[in-house]
Amino acid sequence: MQFMKVLSLAQRSLRGLRLLPQNRSFSVLATPAVDEDLKSEVLIEGKASARAVILNRPSALNALTTNMGLRLKKLYESWEDNSDIGFVMMKGSGRAFCAGGDIVTLYHLLNEGKVEDCKDFFKHLYTFIYILGTYLKPHVAILDGITMGGGGGVSIPGTFRIATDKTIFATPEVHIGFHPDAGASFYLSHLPGHLGEYLALTGEKLNGVDALAVGLATHFAMSAKLSWIDERLAKLVTDDPSVIDSSLAQYGDIVYPDKKSIVHRIEAIDDCFGRETVEEIVDALESEAARTNQDWCTSALKKIKEASPLSLKVSLRSVREGRFQTLDECLIREYRMSLHNMSKVVSNDFCEGVRAKLVEKDLAPKWNPPTLQHVSDDMIDHHFSPLGEFEPELKLPTHLREAFI
Repeated sequence: MQFMKVLSLAQRSLRGLRLLPQNRSFSVLATPAVDEDLKSEVLIEGKASARAVILNRPSALNALTTNMGLRLKKLYESWEDNSDIGFVMMKGSGRAFCAGGDIVTLYHLLNEGKVEDCKDFFKHLYTFIYILGTYLKPHVAILDGITMGGGGGVSIPGTFRIATDKTIFATPEVHIGFHPDAGASFYLSHLPGHLGEYLALTGEKLNGVDALAVGLATHFAMSAKLSWIDERLAKLVTDDPSVIDSSLAQYGDIVYPDKKSIVHRIEAIDDCFGRETVEEIVDALESEAARTNQDWCTSALKKIKEASPLSLKVSLRSVREGRFQTLDECLIREYRMSLHNMSKVVSNDFCEGVRAKLVEKDLAPKWNPPTLQHVSDDMIDHHFSPLGEFEPELKLPTHLREAFI
């Protein structure tokens, strides 16, 4: 009964996730050779009535760059206007769908003082995500492998998401001194109960079956069957979502969560992560761990205590604001938050987190502030404040395409 309750909530969440439409880069494009190299990061496949993009940086787990975001935006806009194209697909090469944004590049750019290049990254990526969330044509994302951070952003706002037995989903940004972005405050906040807070504050990983169960994915297929699904979709001549849905269901797999699944602890997660503050969430988790001695409680506490205290508090507020905002409002706010984070006015936690986790890899970040108790309300408020008179806010094409909750 608990599982059916989660599925029912997830189905309602999906209706909220699908948004109905109404009506400077890291590299200079200096030579044709450079242009070709950049194009190779996003490949294109032609189908009978579709186009497929392949995120193609396998050595970097298909991490997104500024140029990739810009290229995706241009491709999707051109395909939306092409009457010969019925639907669009997105895949990843190698063992990942997409591990998120190329945060190591952002780290180096910040250290070199190239803040404008960082702004361009967020601007192009967030704009593409808005276009995807208001797209006029069906979209199919195949989440085969690692799908983290921005990887969720470039897939979940679309119509269909296929999870597989190789899917690993997570939003681990608090562990690098950042916040779940790229639309995460929107889609996490629309998950059943307080699962959004749980995933945002712990960075916990979900497998493909759990991603399907909670509504992050719409279909499931064994990775070995993806070539069959791809072949079937390649032959479809349609722009009808129901036809695509039927094909995905026909070639997909029926799966059920195992005894370790997140669906079996949703009530405990709601009880702990529905508390008002991060401190209260930690207290509730400690009480639950002492009472039940369950591994998930111990793991959640460990992950929270390893994360940036400032990022935890900022992320909790972000997810909760997302429950009452449309996708465009979430993206505009996340852009504001990202730029404030990059400014280092309050803290250098992003650069410190990336240094410790991904650059020097000593796994010992020195967070500032060092504890939850040292994070003031003013520090949190700063991340949500307007950018200022001389710093433009993110401009999305809301006058052309409107997003609804």
